[in-house]
Amino acid sequence: MKKFLLAASATALMSGAAYADGHANEVKLGIILGYTGPIESLVPSMAGAAKLAMTEVTESGALLDGATVTPVEGDSTCVDNAAALAVAERQVTAEGVNGIVGGDCSGVTGAILANVALPNGMVMISPSATSPALSTVEDNDLFFRTAPSDAREGEVMTEILMDRGFKSVALTYTNNDYGKGLADAFQSSFEAAGGEVTLSAAHEDGKADYSAEVGALASAGGDILVVAGYLDQGGLGVIRAALDSGAFEQFVLPGGMVGDSITAALGTDLDGSFGQIAGSDSEGAQILAKMAEEAGFDGTSAYAPESYDAAALFMLAMQAAGSKEPGDYGPKILEVANAPGEKINPGELAKALEILKEGGEIDYVGATDVELIGPGENAGSYREVDVKGGAFETTGYR
Repeated sequence: MKKFLLAASATALMSGAAYADGHANEVKLGIILGYTGPIESLVPSMAGAAKLAMTEVTESGALLDGATVTPVEGDSTCVDNAAALAVAERQVTAEGVNGIVGGDCSGVTGAILANVALPNGMVMISPSATSPALSTVEDNDLFFRTAPSDAREGEVMTEILMDRGFKSVALTYTNNDYGKGLADAFQSSFEAAGGEVTLSAAHEDGKADYSAEVGALASAGGDILVVAGYLDQGGLGVIRAALDSGAFEQFVLPGGMVGDSITAALGTDLDGSFGQIAGSDSEGAQILAKMAEEAGFDGTSAYAPESYDAAALFMLAMQAAGSKEPGDYGPKILEVANAPGEKINPGELAKALEILKEGGEIDYVGATDVELIGPGENAGSYREVDVKGGAFETTGYR
């Protein structure tokens, strides 16, 4: 590893000299998402959005004197640290990426940060890793995220439940960093607001039968079941077991449970359930939705807007620094993401690149009303959703 770091330092010095004569003609951005695993149904739109931003910039010809941006995709699996680390190590050491859009799920993201990004000085921007623990982890200012922390989602979920008159809940969560972090954040917020959590119990992904878990939750009681899991794995299994047994009829669905695959699997049986997912009703969100539709994917899908914004921030920061080297552009991410400067929406990346080239300032608003706070994460807003007629409907924003 030390040899690689020395080599990387030497490469950085040489590339810095090369920039004096003209920028290199290719930027490589890694995309590390769970193409397989418990959120695989969300990944096509997430990856599509990140690549849409890269294509927009490449076609503009405005990045670093005409650089093309090449996506380098890898499967994190969402839950297998060893697989995610192998992908990240390959992207950094063999494929020469200049930044990583990812990881996606919190556990693999933390593993990549600690074992690959930190030792190699690589910048990461995650569109969907939401564990509160990532707000305080040692990152040497290399880690950012365009999704808000689950500490905020716990508060929003509490507000929604209280507004709807639910004062008693049972809670189950997937047994990993994401599930435990969200469950703890929600329980703390809900109890502080006067609510009761009758039981908070983990469930494992990949099981064929969740009747025992559902039996324990039902015995504890509660007006509704909060399922802090994954829509393509254990969370779906828990809900199916609860419906089959009649233990619960309504469910609260946090971000990891919101997506078309779960309504396709359960249909109208899920009617009456509700939840929230990071999202905005901003002008930028509407612009991206239209751009994505024209490109053939759903730009309103969970974490797709955050993925576009993550990729965009990399390229804008590179332009601001005049360099694709992480050590150069990393400190510029907060600058391009926040005021002051001209506000930039999706579809306006060429304009932003020209402003930066001329020495001007931008405030990248993007598709998610980007405002990076404290530890480099998005302050964020949430889209409130209800299941009606076997489909998710947006009913408000918080």
